[in-house]
Amino acid sequence: MNTPTEAGRRVPAPAAVAEADRILAARPEVARWRWVVGERTTALLVAGTDGTGGPAPAVPPSPGPDPAVASAGGAADAAVGGEDLGALPGFMRLLDETALLSMARTLDRARLFRDGASHTAEEVVAVLEARPRHAWIVRRWLDTLTIEGRLRRDPGTGRFHDLVVPDRVEVARSRRTVEEGSRGLGYPPAMTRFFLASAERLPLLLRDRVALQELLFPEGDSATARGNYRDSAPSRWANIAAAELVAGEGRRRAGRPLRVLEVGAGVGGTTGTVLDALAGTPVDYLFTDVSRYFLTEGRAQFGERLRYGLLDIDADPTAQGLANGSLDVVVAANVLHNARHVGRALAALRELLAPDGLLVLVESCAEHHQALTSMYFLMSARPTERTWFTDLRAGEDRVFLTGPEWAGELDAAGFDPLPVLPDADHPLARAAGQRVVAGRVRPGARRPDPGAIAAVLAPVMGADLPERVHAVDRLPADTHPRTPSNGDLP
Repeated sequence: MNTPTEAGRRVPAPAAVAEADRILAARPEVARWRWVVGERTTALLVAGTDGTGGPAPAVPPSPGPDPAVASAGGAADAAVGGEDLGALPGFMRLLDETALLSMARTLDRARLFRDGASHTAEEVVAVLEARPRHAWIVRRWLDTLTIEGRLRRDPGTGRFHDLVVPDRVEVARSRRTVEEGSRGLGYPPAMTRFFLASAERLPLLLRDRVALQELLFPEGDSATARGNYRDSAPSRWANIAAAELVAGEGRRRAGRPLRVLEVGAGVGGTTGTVLDALAGTPVDYLFTDVSRYFLTEGRAQFGERLRYGLLDIDADPTAQGLANGSLDVVVAANVLHNARHVGRALAALRELLAPDGLLVLVESCAEHHQALTSMYFLMSARPTERTWFTDLRAGEDRVFLTGPEWAGELDAAGFDPLPVLPDADHPLARAAGQRVVAGRVRPGARRPDPGAIAAVLAPVMGADLPERVHAVDRLPADTHPRTPSNGDLP
């Protein structure tokens, strides 16, 4: 039977897992497996063999040019051709400098590091009265300030000391420079106001006295969020590149409606661009989000030409009304990093796609200091969550994956990754870090049959049987090869 834990979380009983491990180790078609325990459900990832009993090898992204990717990048470049992209890295650094000043100012106002005092990270979290779910943000502040030479850390004791405190004039000058720079670059003014407003409210945000949603959606207005996800040059570039990939799929599948699912559609920042690119193409487009608020926003913008539905990426999509093999394209813009285990989420999305279906992600693949004083407050664990990320980010105080990490995760889940857009030398890649990561379902892979695996485990696991068994092409290197895996259980 299930073992209850704190906050209502439930994990499979160790004895049931041990017996399941024994059965999996005896299955010739199974090379590796991993239990993925979430807050509400448990899933099992099983990877097949290469035909000789060993695990299937990783498949690197194609090194050569891909015509669809090249076309998407060209369309995106043309769309922002009038922008001064060369000035964008300097502006992004201005935002980061302002964030650093805001972090240091918040620490000093709490009377930390004064008169030669030193503190551990835990002491700083306590003095700031930060909620436990936001403690990781404080730890990131300390590490970032140290890397930037504005704080020192004793390597022997781990205690931080010697904070460089900004004066009031420096802070005011920084704010003015950001405001002037945003106007000169055409950066959405609503986003600049949001960034500065959140920087002023850091103590309240840390204590959950103010929710970042109140600043991002003032009085329920989504204009600020649209400015971030639709109107900035990096977002426009990424959305157009993603839309061109989807449109290319529509041309490739001409003759019937293109079946598209958008996951985490939010304010529709990507949706509108994709629909524009699909003009004249018959399409069955399902707009989904975890929040009813965004479904209402979507209907207001796009009307009845789309279908709408709730979808939680951390839960089984088939239990939410979606059928395996029923989609041609899945679009997920600025959302999949929120999945508590990206490998499980990608496996579930691959199963929803047709055998040669396309997945298109838009993701931030670089960390910016400004996010530490703004958007990261949306990404902390929910107040009711016992754990946060359980994948390659576990215990690392980070949210975003790099481009190579995304390519590796797509490969493991059963996709052939396409070259990441834009390439590393593009000014937008260097300035903003927002990338388009796509992959096509890999044909001919030797994957175990999830139904057969579930059937042999059901008699011994009973109510502990995982909600879903996902067949994947490989697992991360730290997964136990053909050995008991209950050590993976949190």
